[in-house]
Amino acid sequence: MTRQSSVRAAALLVLWAAIVLWHGHGHGPATQHGAPRLAYIGPGAGFAFLGSFLTVVISVVASLLSFLIWPFRILWLAVLRRGRFGKAQVKKVIFLGLDGLDPKLTERWMDEGKLPNFSRLREQGSYHRLRTTFPPLSPVAWSTFSTGVNPGKHNIFDFLNRDLRTYAPELSSAKVRPVTRFLKIGKWKLPLTKASVELRRKSEPFWKILGRNAIGSTILRVPITFPPEAFDGRMLSAMSTPDLRGTQGSFTYFSTGPDGSACEGGVRFPFTASGDALEARLPGPETTSVVLRVTPGQHAGERRLEIDGATWALRVGEYTPWIRLRFSTGRWSSARGIVRFLLTSTDPDVSLYVTPVEIDPENPALPISHPGYYALYLAKLLGSFATLGMAEDTWALNEGVIDEDAFLGQSKLIQAEREAMFFSALEHTRRGVVACVFDTTDRVQHMFYRYLDASRKTSGGSRHAGVIEALYRDMDRVVGRTLEYADGNTALFVLSDHGFCSFRRGVNLNAWLLRNGYLFLSEGVAEGGAYLAGIDWSRTRAYTFGLSGLYLNLRGREAQGLVAPEEAATLKAELIVRLTNLLDAETGEVAIQHLYDSEAIYSGPYRDAAPDLIAGYAPGYRASWSAAVGTVTNSVFEDNTKCWSGDHCVDPSVVPGVLFANRRVESDNPGIEDLAPTVLQLFGITPPRWMEGKTLVFAAAG
Repeated sequence: MTRQSSVRAAALLVLWAAIVLWHGHGHGPATQHGAPRLAYIGPGAGFAFLGSFLTVVISVVASLLSFLIWPFRILWLAVLRRGRFGKAQVKKVIFLGLDGLDPKLTERWMDEGKLPNFSRLREQGSYHRLRTTFPPLSPVAWSTFSTGVNPGKHNIFDFLNRDLRTYAPELSSAKVRPVTRFLKIGKWKLPLTKASVELRRKSEPFWKILGRNAIGSTILRVPITFPPEAFDGRMLSAMSTPDLRGTQGSFTYFSTGPDGSACEGGVRFPFTASGDALEARLPGPETTSVVLRVTPGQHAGERRLEIDGATWALRVGEYTPWIRLRFSTGRWSSARGIVRFLLTSTDPDVSLYVTPVEIDPENPALPISHPGYYALYLAKLLGSFATLGMAEDTWALNEGVIDEDAFLGQSKLIQAEREAMFFSALEHTRRGVVACVFDTTDRVQHMFYRYLDASRKTSGGSRHAGVIEALYRDMDRVVGRTLEYADGNTALFVLSDHGFCSFRRGVNLNAWLLRNGYLFLSEGVAEGGAYLAGIDWSRTRAYTFGLSGLYLNLRGREAQGLVAPEEAATLKAELIVRLTNLLDAETGEVAIQHLYDSEAIYSGPYRDAAPDLIAGYAPGYRASWSAAVGTVTNSVFEDNTKCWSGDHCVDPSVVPGVLFANRRVESDNPGIEDLAPTVLQLFGITPPRWMEGKTLVFAAAG
C-alpha cells in the first residue's frame, strides 16, 4: 500500500468508526432490540444479521485503537518488507482469473488473429493448458488455486454438502451459527453466546502466508472467500456470499399479467391496481418488505418508480442504478440492501424485474470484506457494486423473466464494476499481489453455449450467435490493459479454473440406482422430492445429489446407514463397472466416461467428507437439474431445455483451464494447484511442505 493510499485508508477507518457509532443509535445493521440474528445460508433459507449494540461498541473501540497504532504498524511493516523483498525474484504478482475460459476456443480465436493480447502473452511469455480438479467445479478449483492442495485437504468437493444426521443438503463453503442465549434487560436482548459465520474451506491460502511475511495482497472476488479471513491485506468476498434474504440469489418479478407458474430462483407477485398506480411489496430479510408504486411516465415505454421515499425513472430494457433500500426489522433496527430494477414490458402487461436484494457494501449486514471498511472504501471510491456471490442472474434468464439482452446488459454492468476495482488496485499497488477473478466468462458461456453447438437448432443464424466470441475478444482487451501494469519486476498470470463444453442431456443417477436396486422409495411414493425426500433409507445403499458425487449409505456415517464398512469397497467397484461407459440408448452416446473412487484421487484429513464416487461425465452430459437437488425421477436421461446450455461438470480431462504468463514457463502439464507455491517462491518464501502443488519452472532471462 502506498503512503497516499494508507492515509486514505486510515481516514476511511475513522469515517467507518463514526458511521458505525451513528448506526448504533438505531440505524445500523439489522438487529431486534440489540440482539444478533443470524442466517442459515442454504437452499431457500431465511436471513438474519450479525450485530448488536455490544458489538457496535467493540467495533468502534477496535477501529479507534487501530487508527492510533497505525503509524507504528506502518513503520514496522516497512522494515519487515524491506528485508523480505530483498529475497524476492519480483516486486509484484498479478493474477487475472477468467472463470471458465476454454482452451479450445482461446486457441482457435488466437490462431484466427482475433485475440492479439492473448497471442502476445503466448509469444513473449508462455501458454499452457492447465489441469483442473476432480470435479472441475469453480468452488473446488479456486480453493485448490488458493491453497495449493487437493480437495481432501481443503474440504470443498462441490457446491453442496450433506448433513449426515438428516441427509439434508447444505452449502459446502460457509455456515452461520446463531446466538443461542440472551440476557434480557427491558426491551434489550444482549447476547451471551458468540455468533459466528464459518468459512468451511480448510487449509491456508497463499495470501495469509504472504501476509505473515509482510507481503500484502489485494484479493478481489476470488471464489470461496466468504466470510473473509483476517490477513495482512485487503479482500472482497465472492462465491457463497448470500443476498439480504440469506439465499444464493433470489430475484423478484412483478406483473399485471397472469400469475404464471411457480419459478425457480425467484418469486413472482401480481401488482395491485390503485387508481392509475400499481402497487406491490418487495420482500426483504425474514418477514420485512418495502412498498413500491409504479406510476405512468411521460412517454410510451416509460414509468415512474416510487420506493423508500425516492422516485426513479423506469424505461423498458434499461436497468436503474443501484438503489439503496432500508428494511425495518424492529422499532430501533433496520437492514440495508441494494437492488436494480428493470422494466421489461408496458404493453399489454406492465412487468418489472428486480435483482436479488444484495448486501449493501456501504452498510453490510454480514462481513463481506477484510478489513471491514474495505467494502465501504470501494463503494465510496468507485460507486456501489454487486456483492452477491453469483451476481449474474442466470435463473431469471432460465425462467424467462428477463431476456438474453437483459442478461447480457446485467453481466456487462457487473464486469464494469469488477474492472474498476481491479485496475484501481493495480494503480495503487507497487509491491505485493493483486488477484481478481472475473465471472462473466463463466456465466455467459453457461447461458449462450447453445449458439456454439452445431447439433442444436439454436446454433448459428441468431443475432446472439457471436456472443461468446465477442466475450473472448473483450477479455483480450482486459488482458491488454493489464499488461500495461506488468513491468520487468512483475509476474503476470492469466488463468482459468476449467474450460467448457455443451450440456445437452441430463443424467439422473438416482433414477438409475432406483431401477437397478441400489435405491428404494418409501411405500406409496412413486417419485421422490427435492433434497432426497421420499427415499427409504432402510433399504437404500447408494444415492446422489450435487453435480458430480455419488454416496454410499454407509453404516456408522450416515444416520440410517445400511452398507457395512467392510462391504463398501466391493459396492464401489461394482458401481464403477456398471456406470463407466453408461450408454444413453436414445442417442447412442456414452454419458459417463469414468466413475472415480474418491479414495484414489483425494488424500488428506477431509477425504471422508468427500463423495464416495465422482462421475466423469462425457461432453454433452451432466447431472440433471433434478439429480443436482437429490430428486429421484423415473427417467435416467432427459433433455436439457434451459438457456443454461454450456457446462463443465464433466470428466476433468475434457475441460482443462488455461494458463498464460509473461514469463517462459518450462514446466510440463502444470496444474491449478501449482500457482500457490509458485507465488510464494517468487517472493522468496519456501512453500510449506503440506502444499502439493509444484513450483513452476521458468526459463532463465535471456
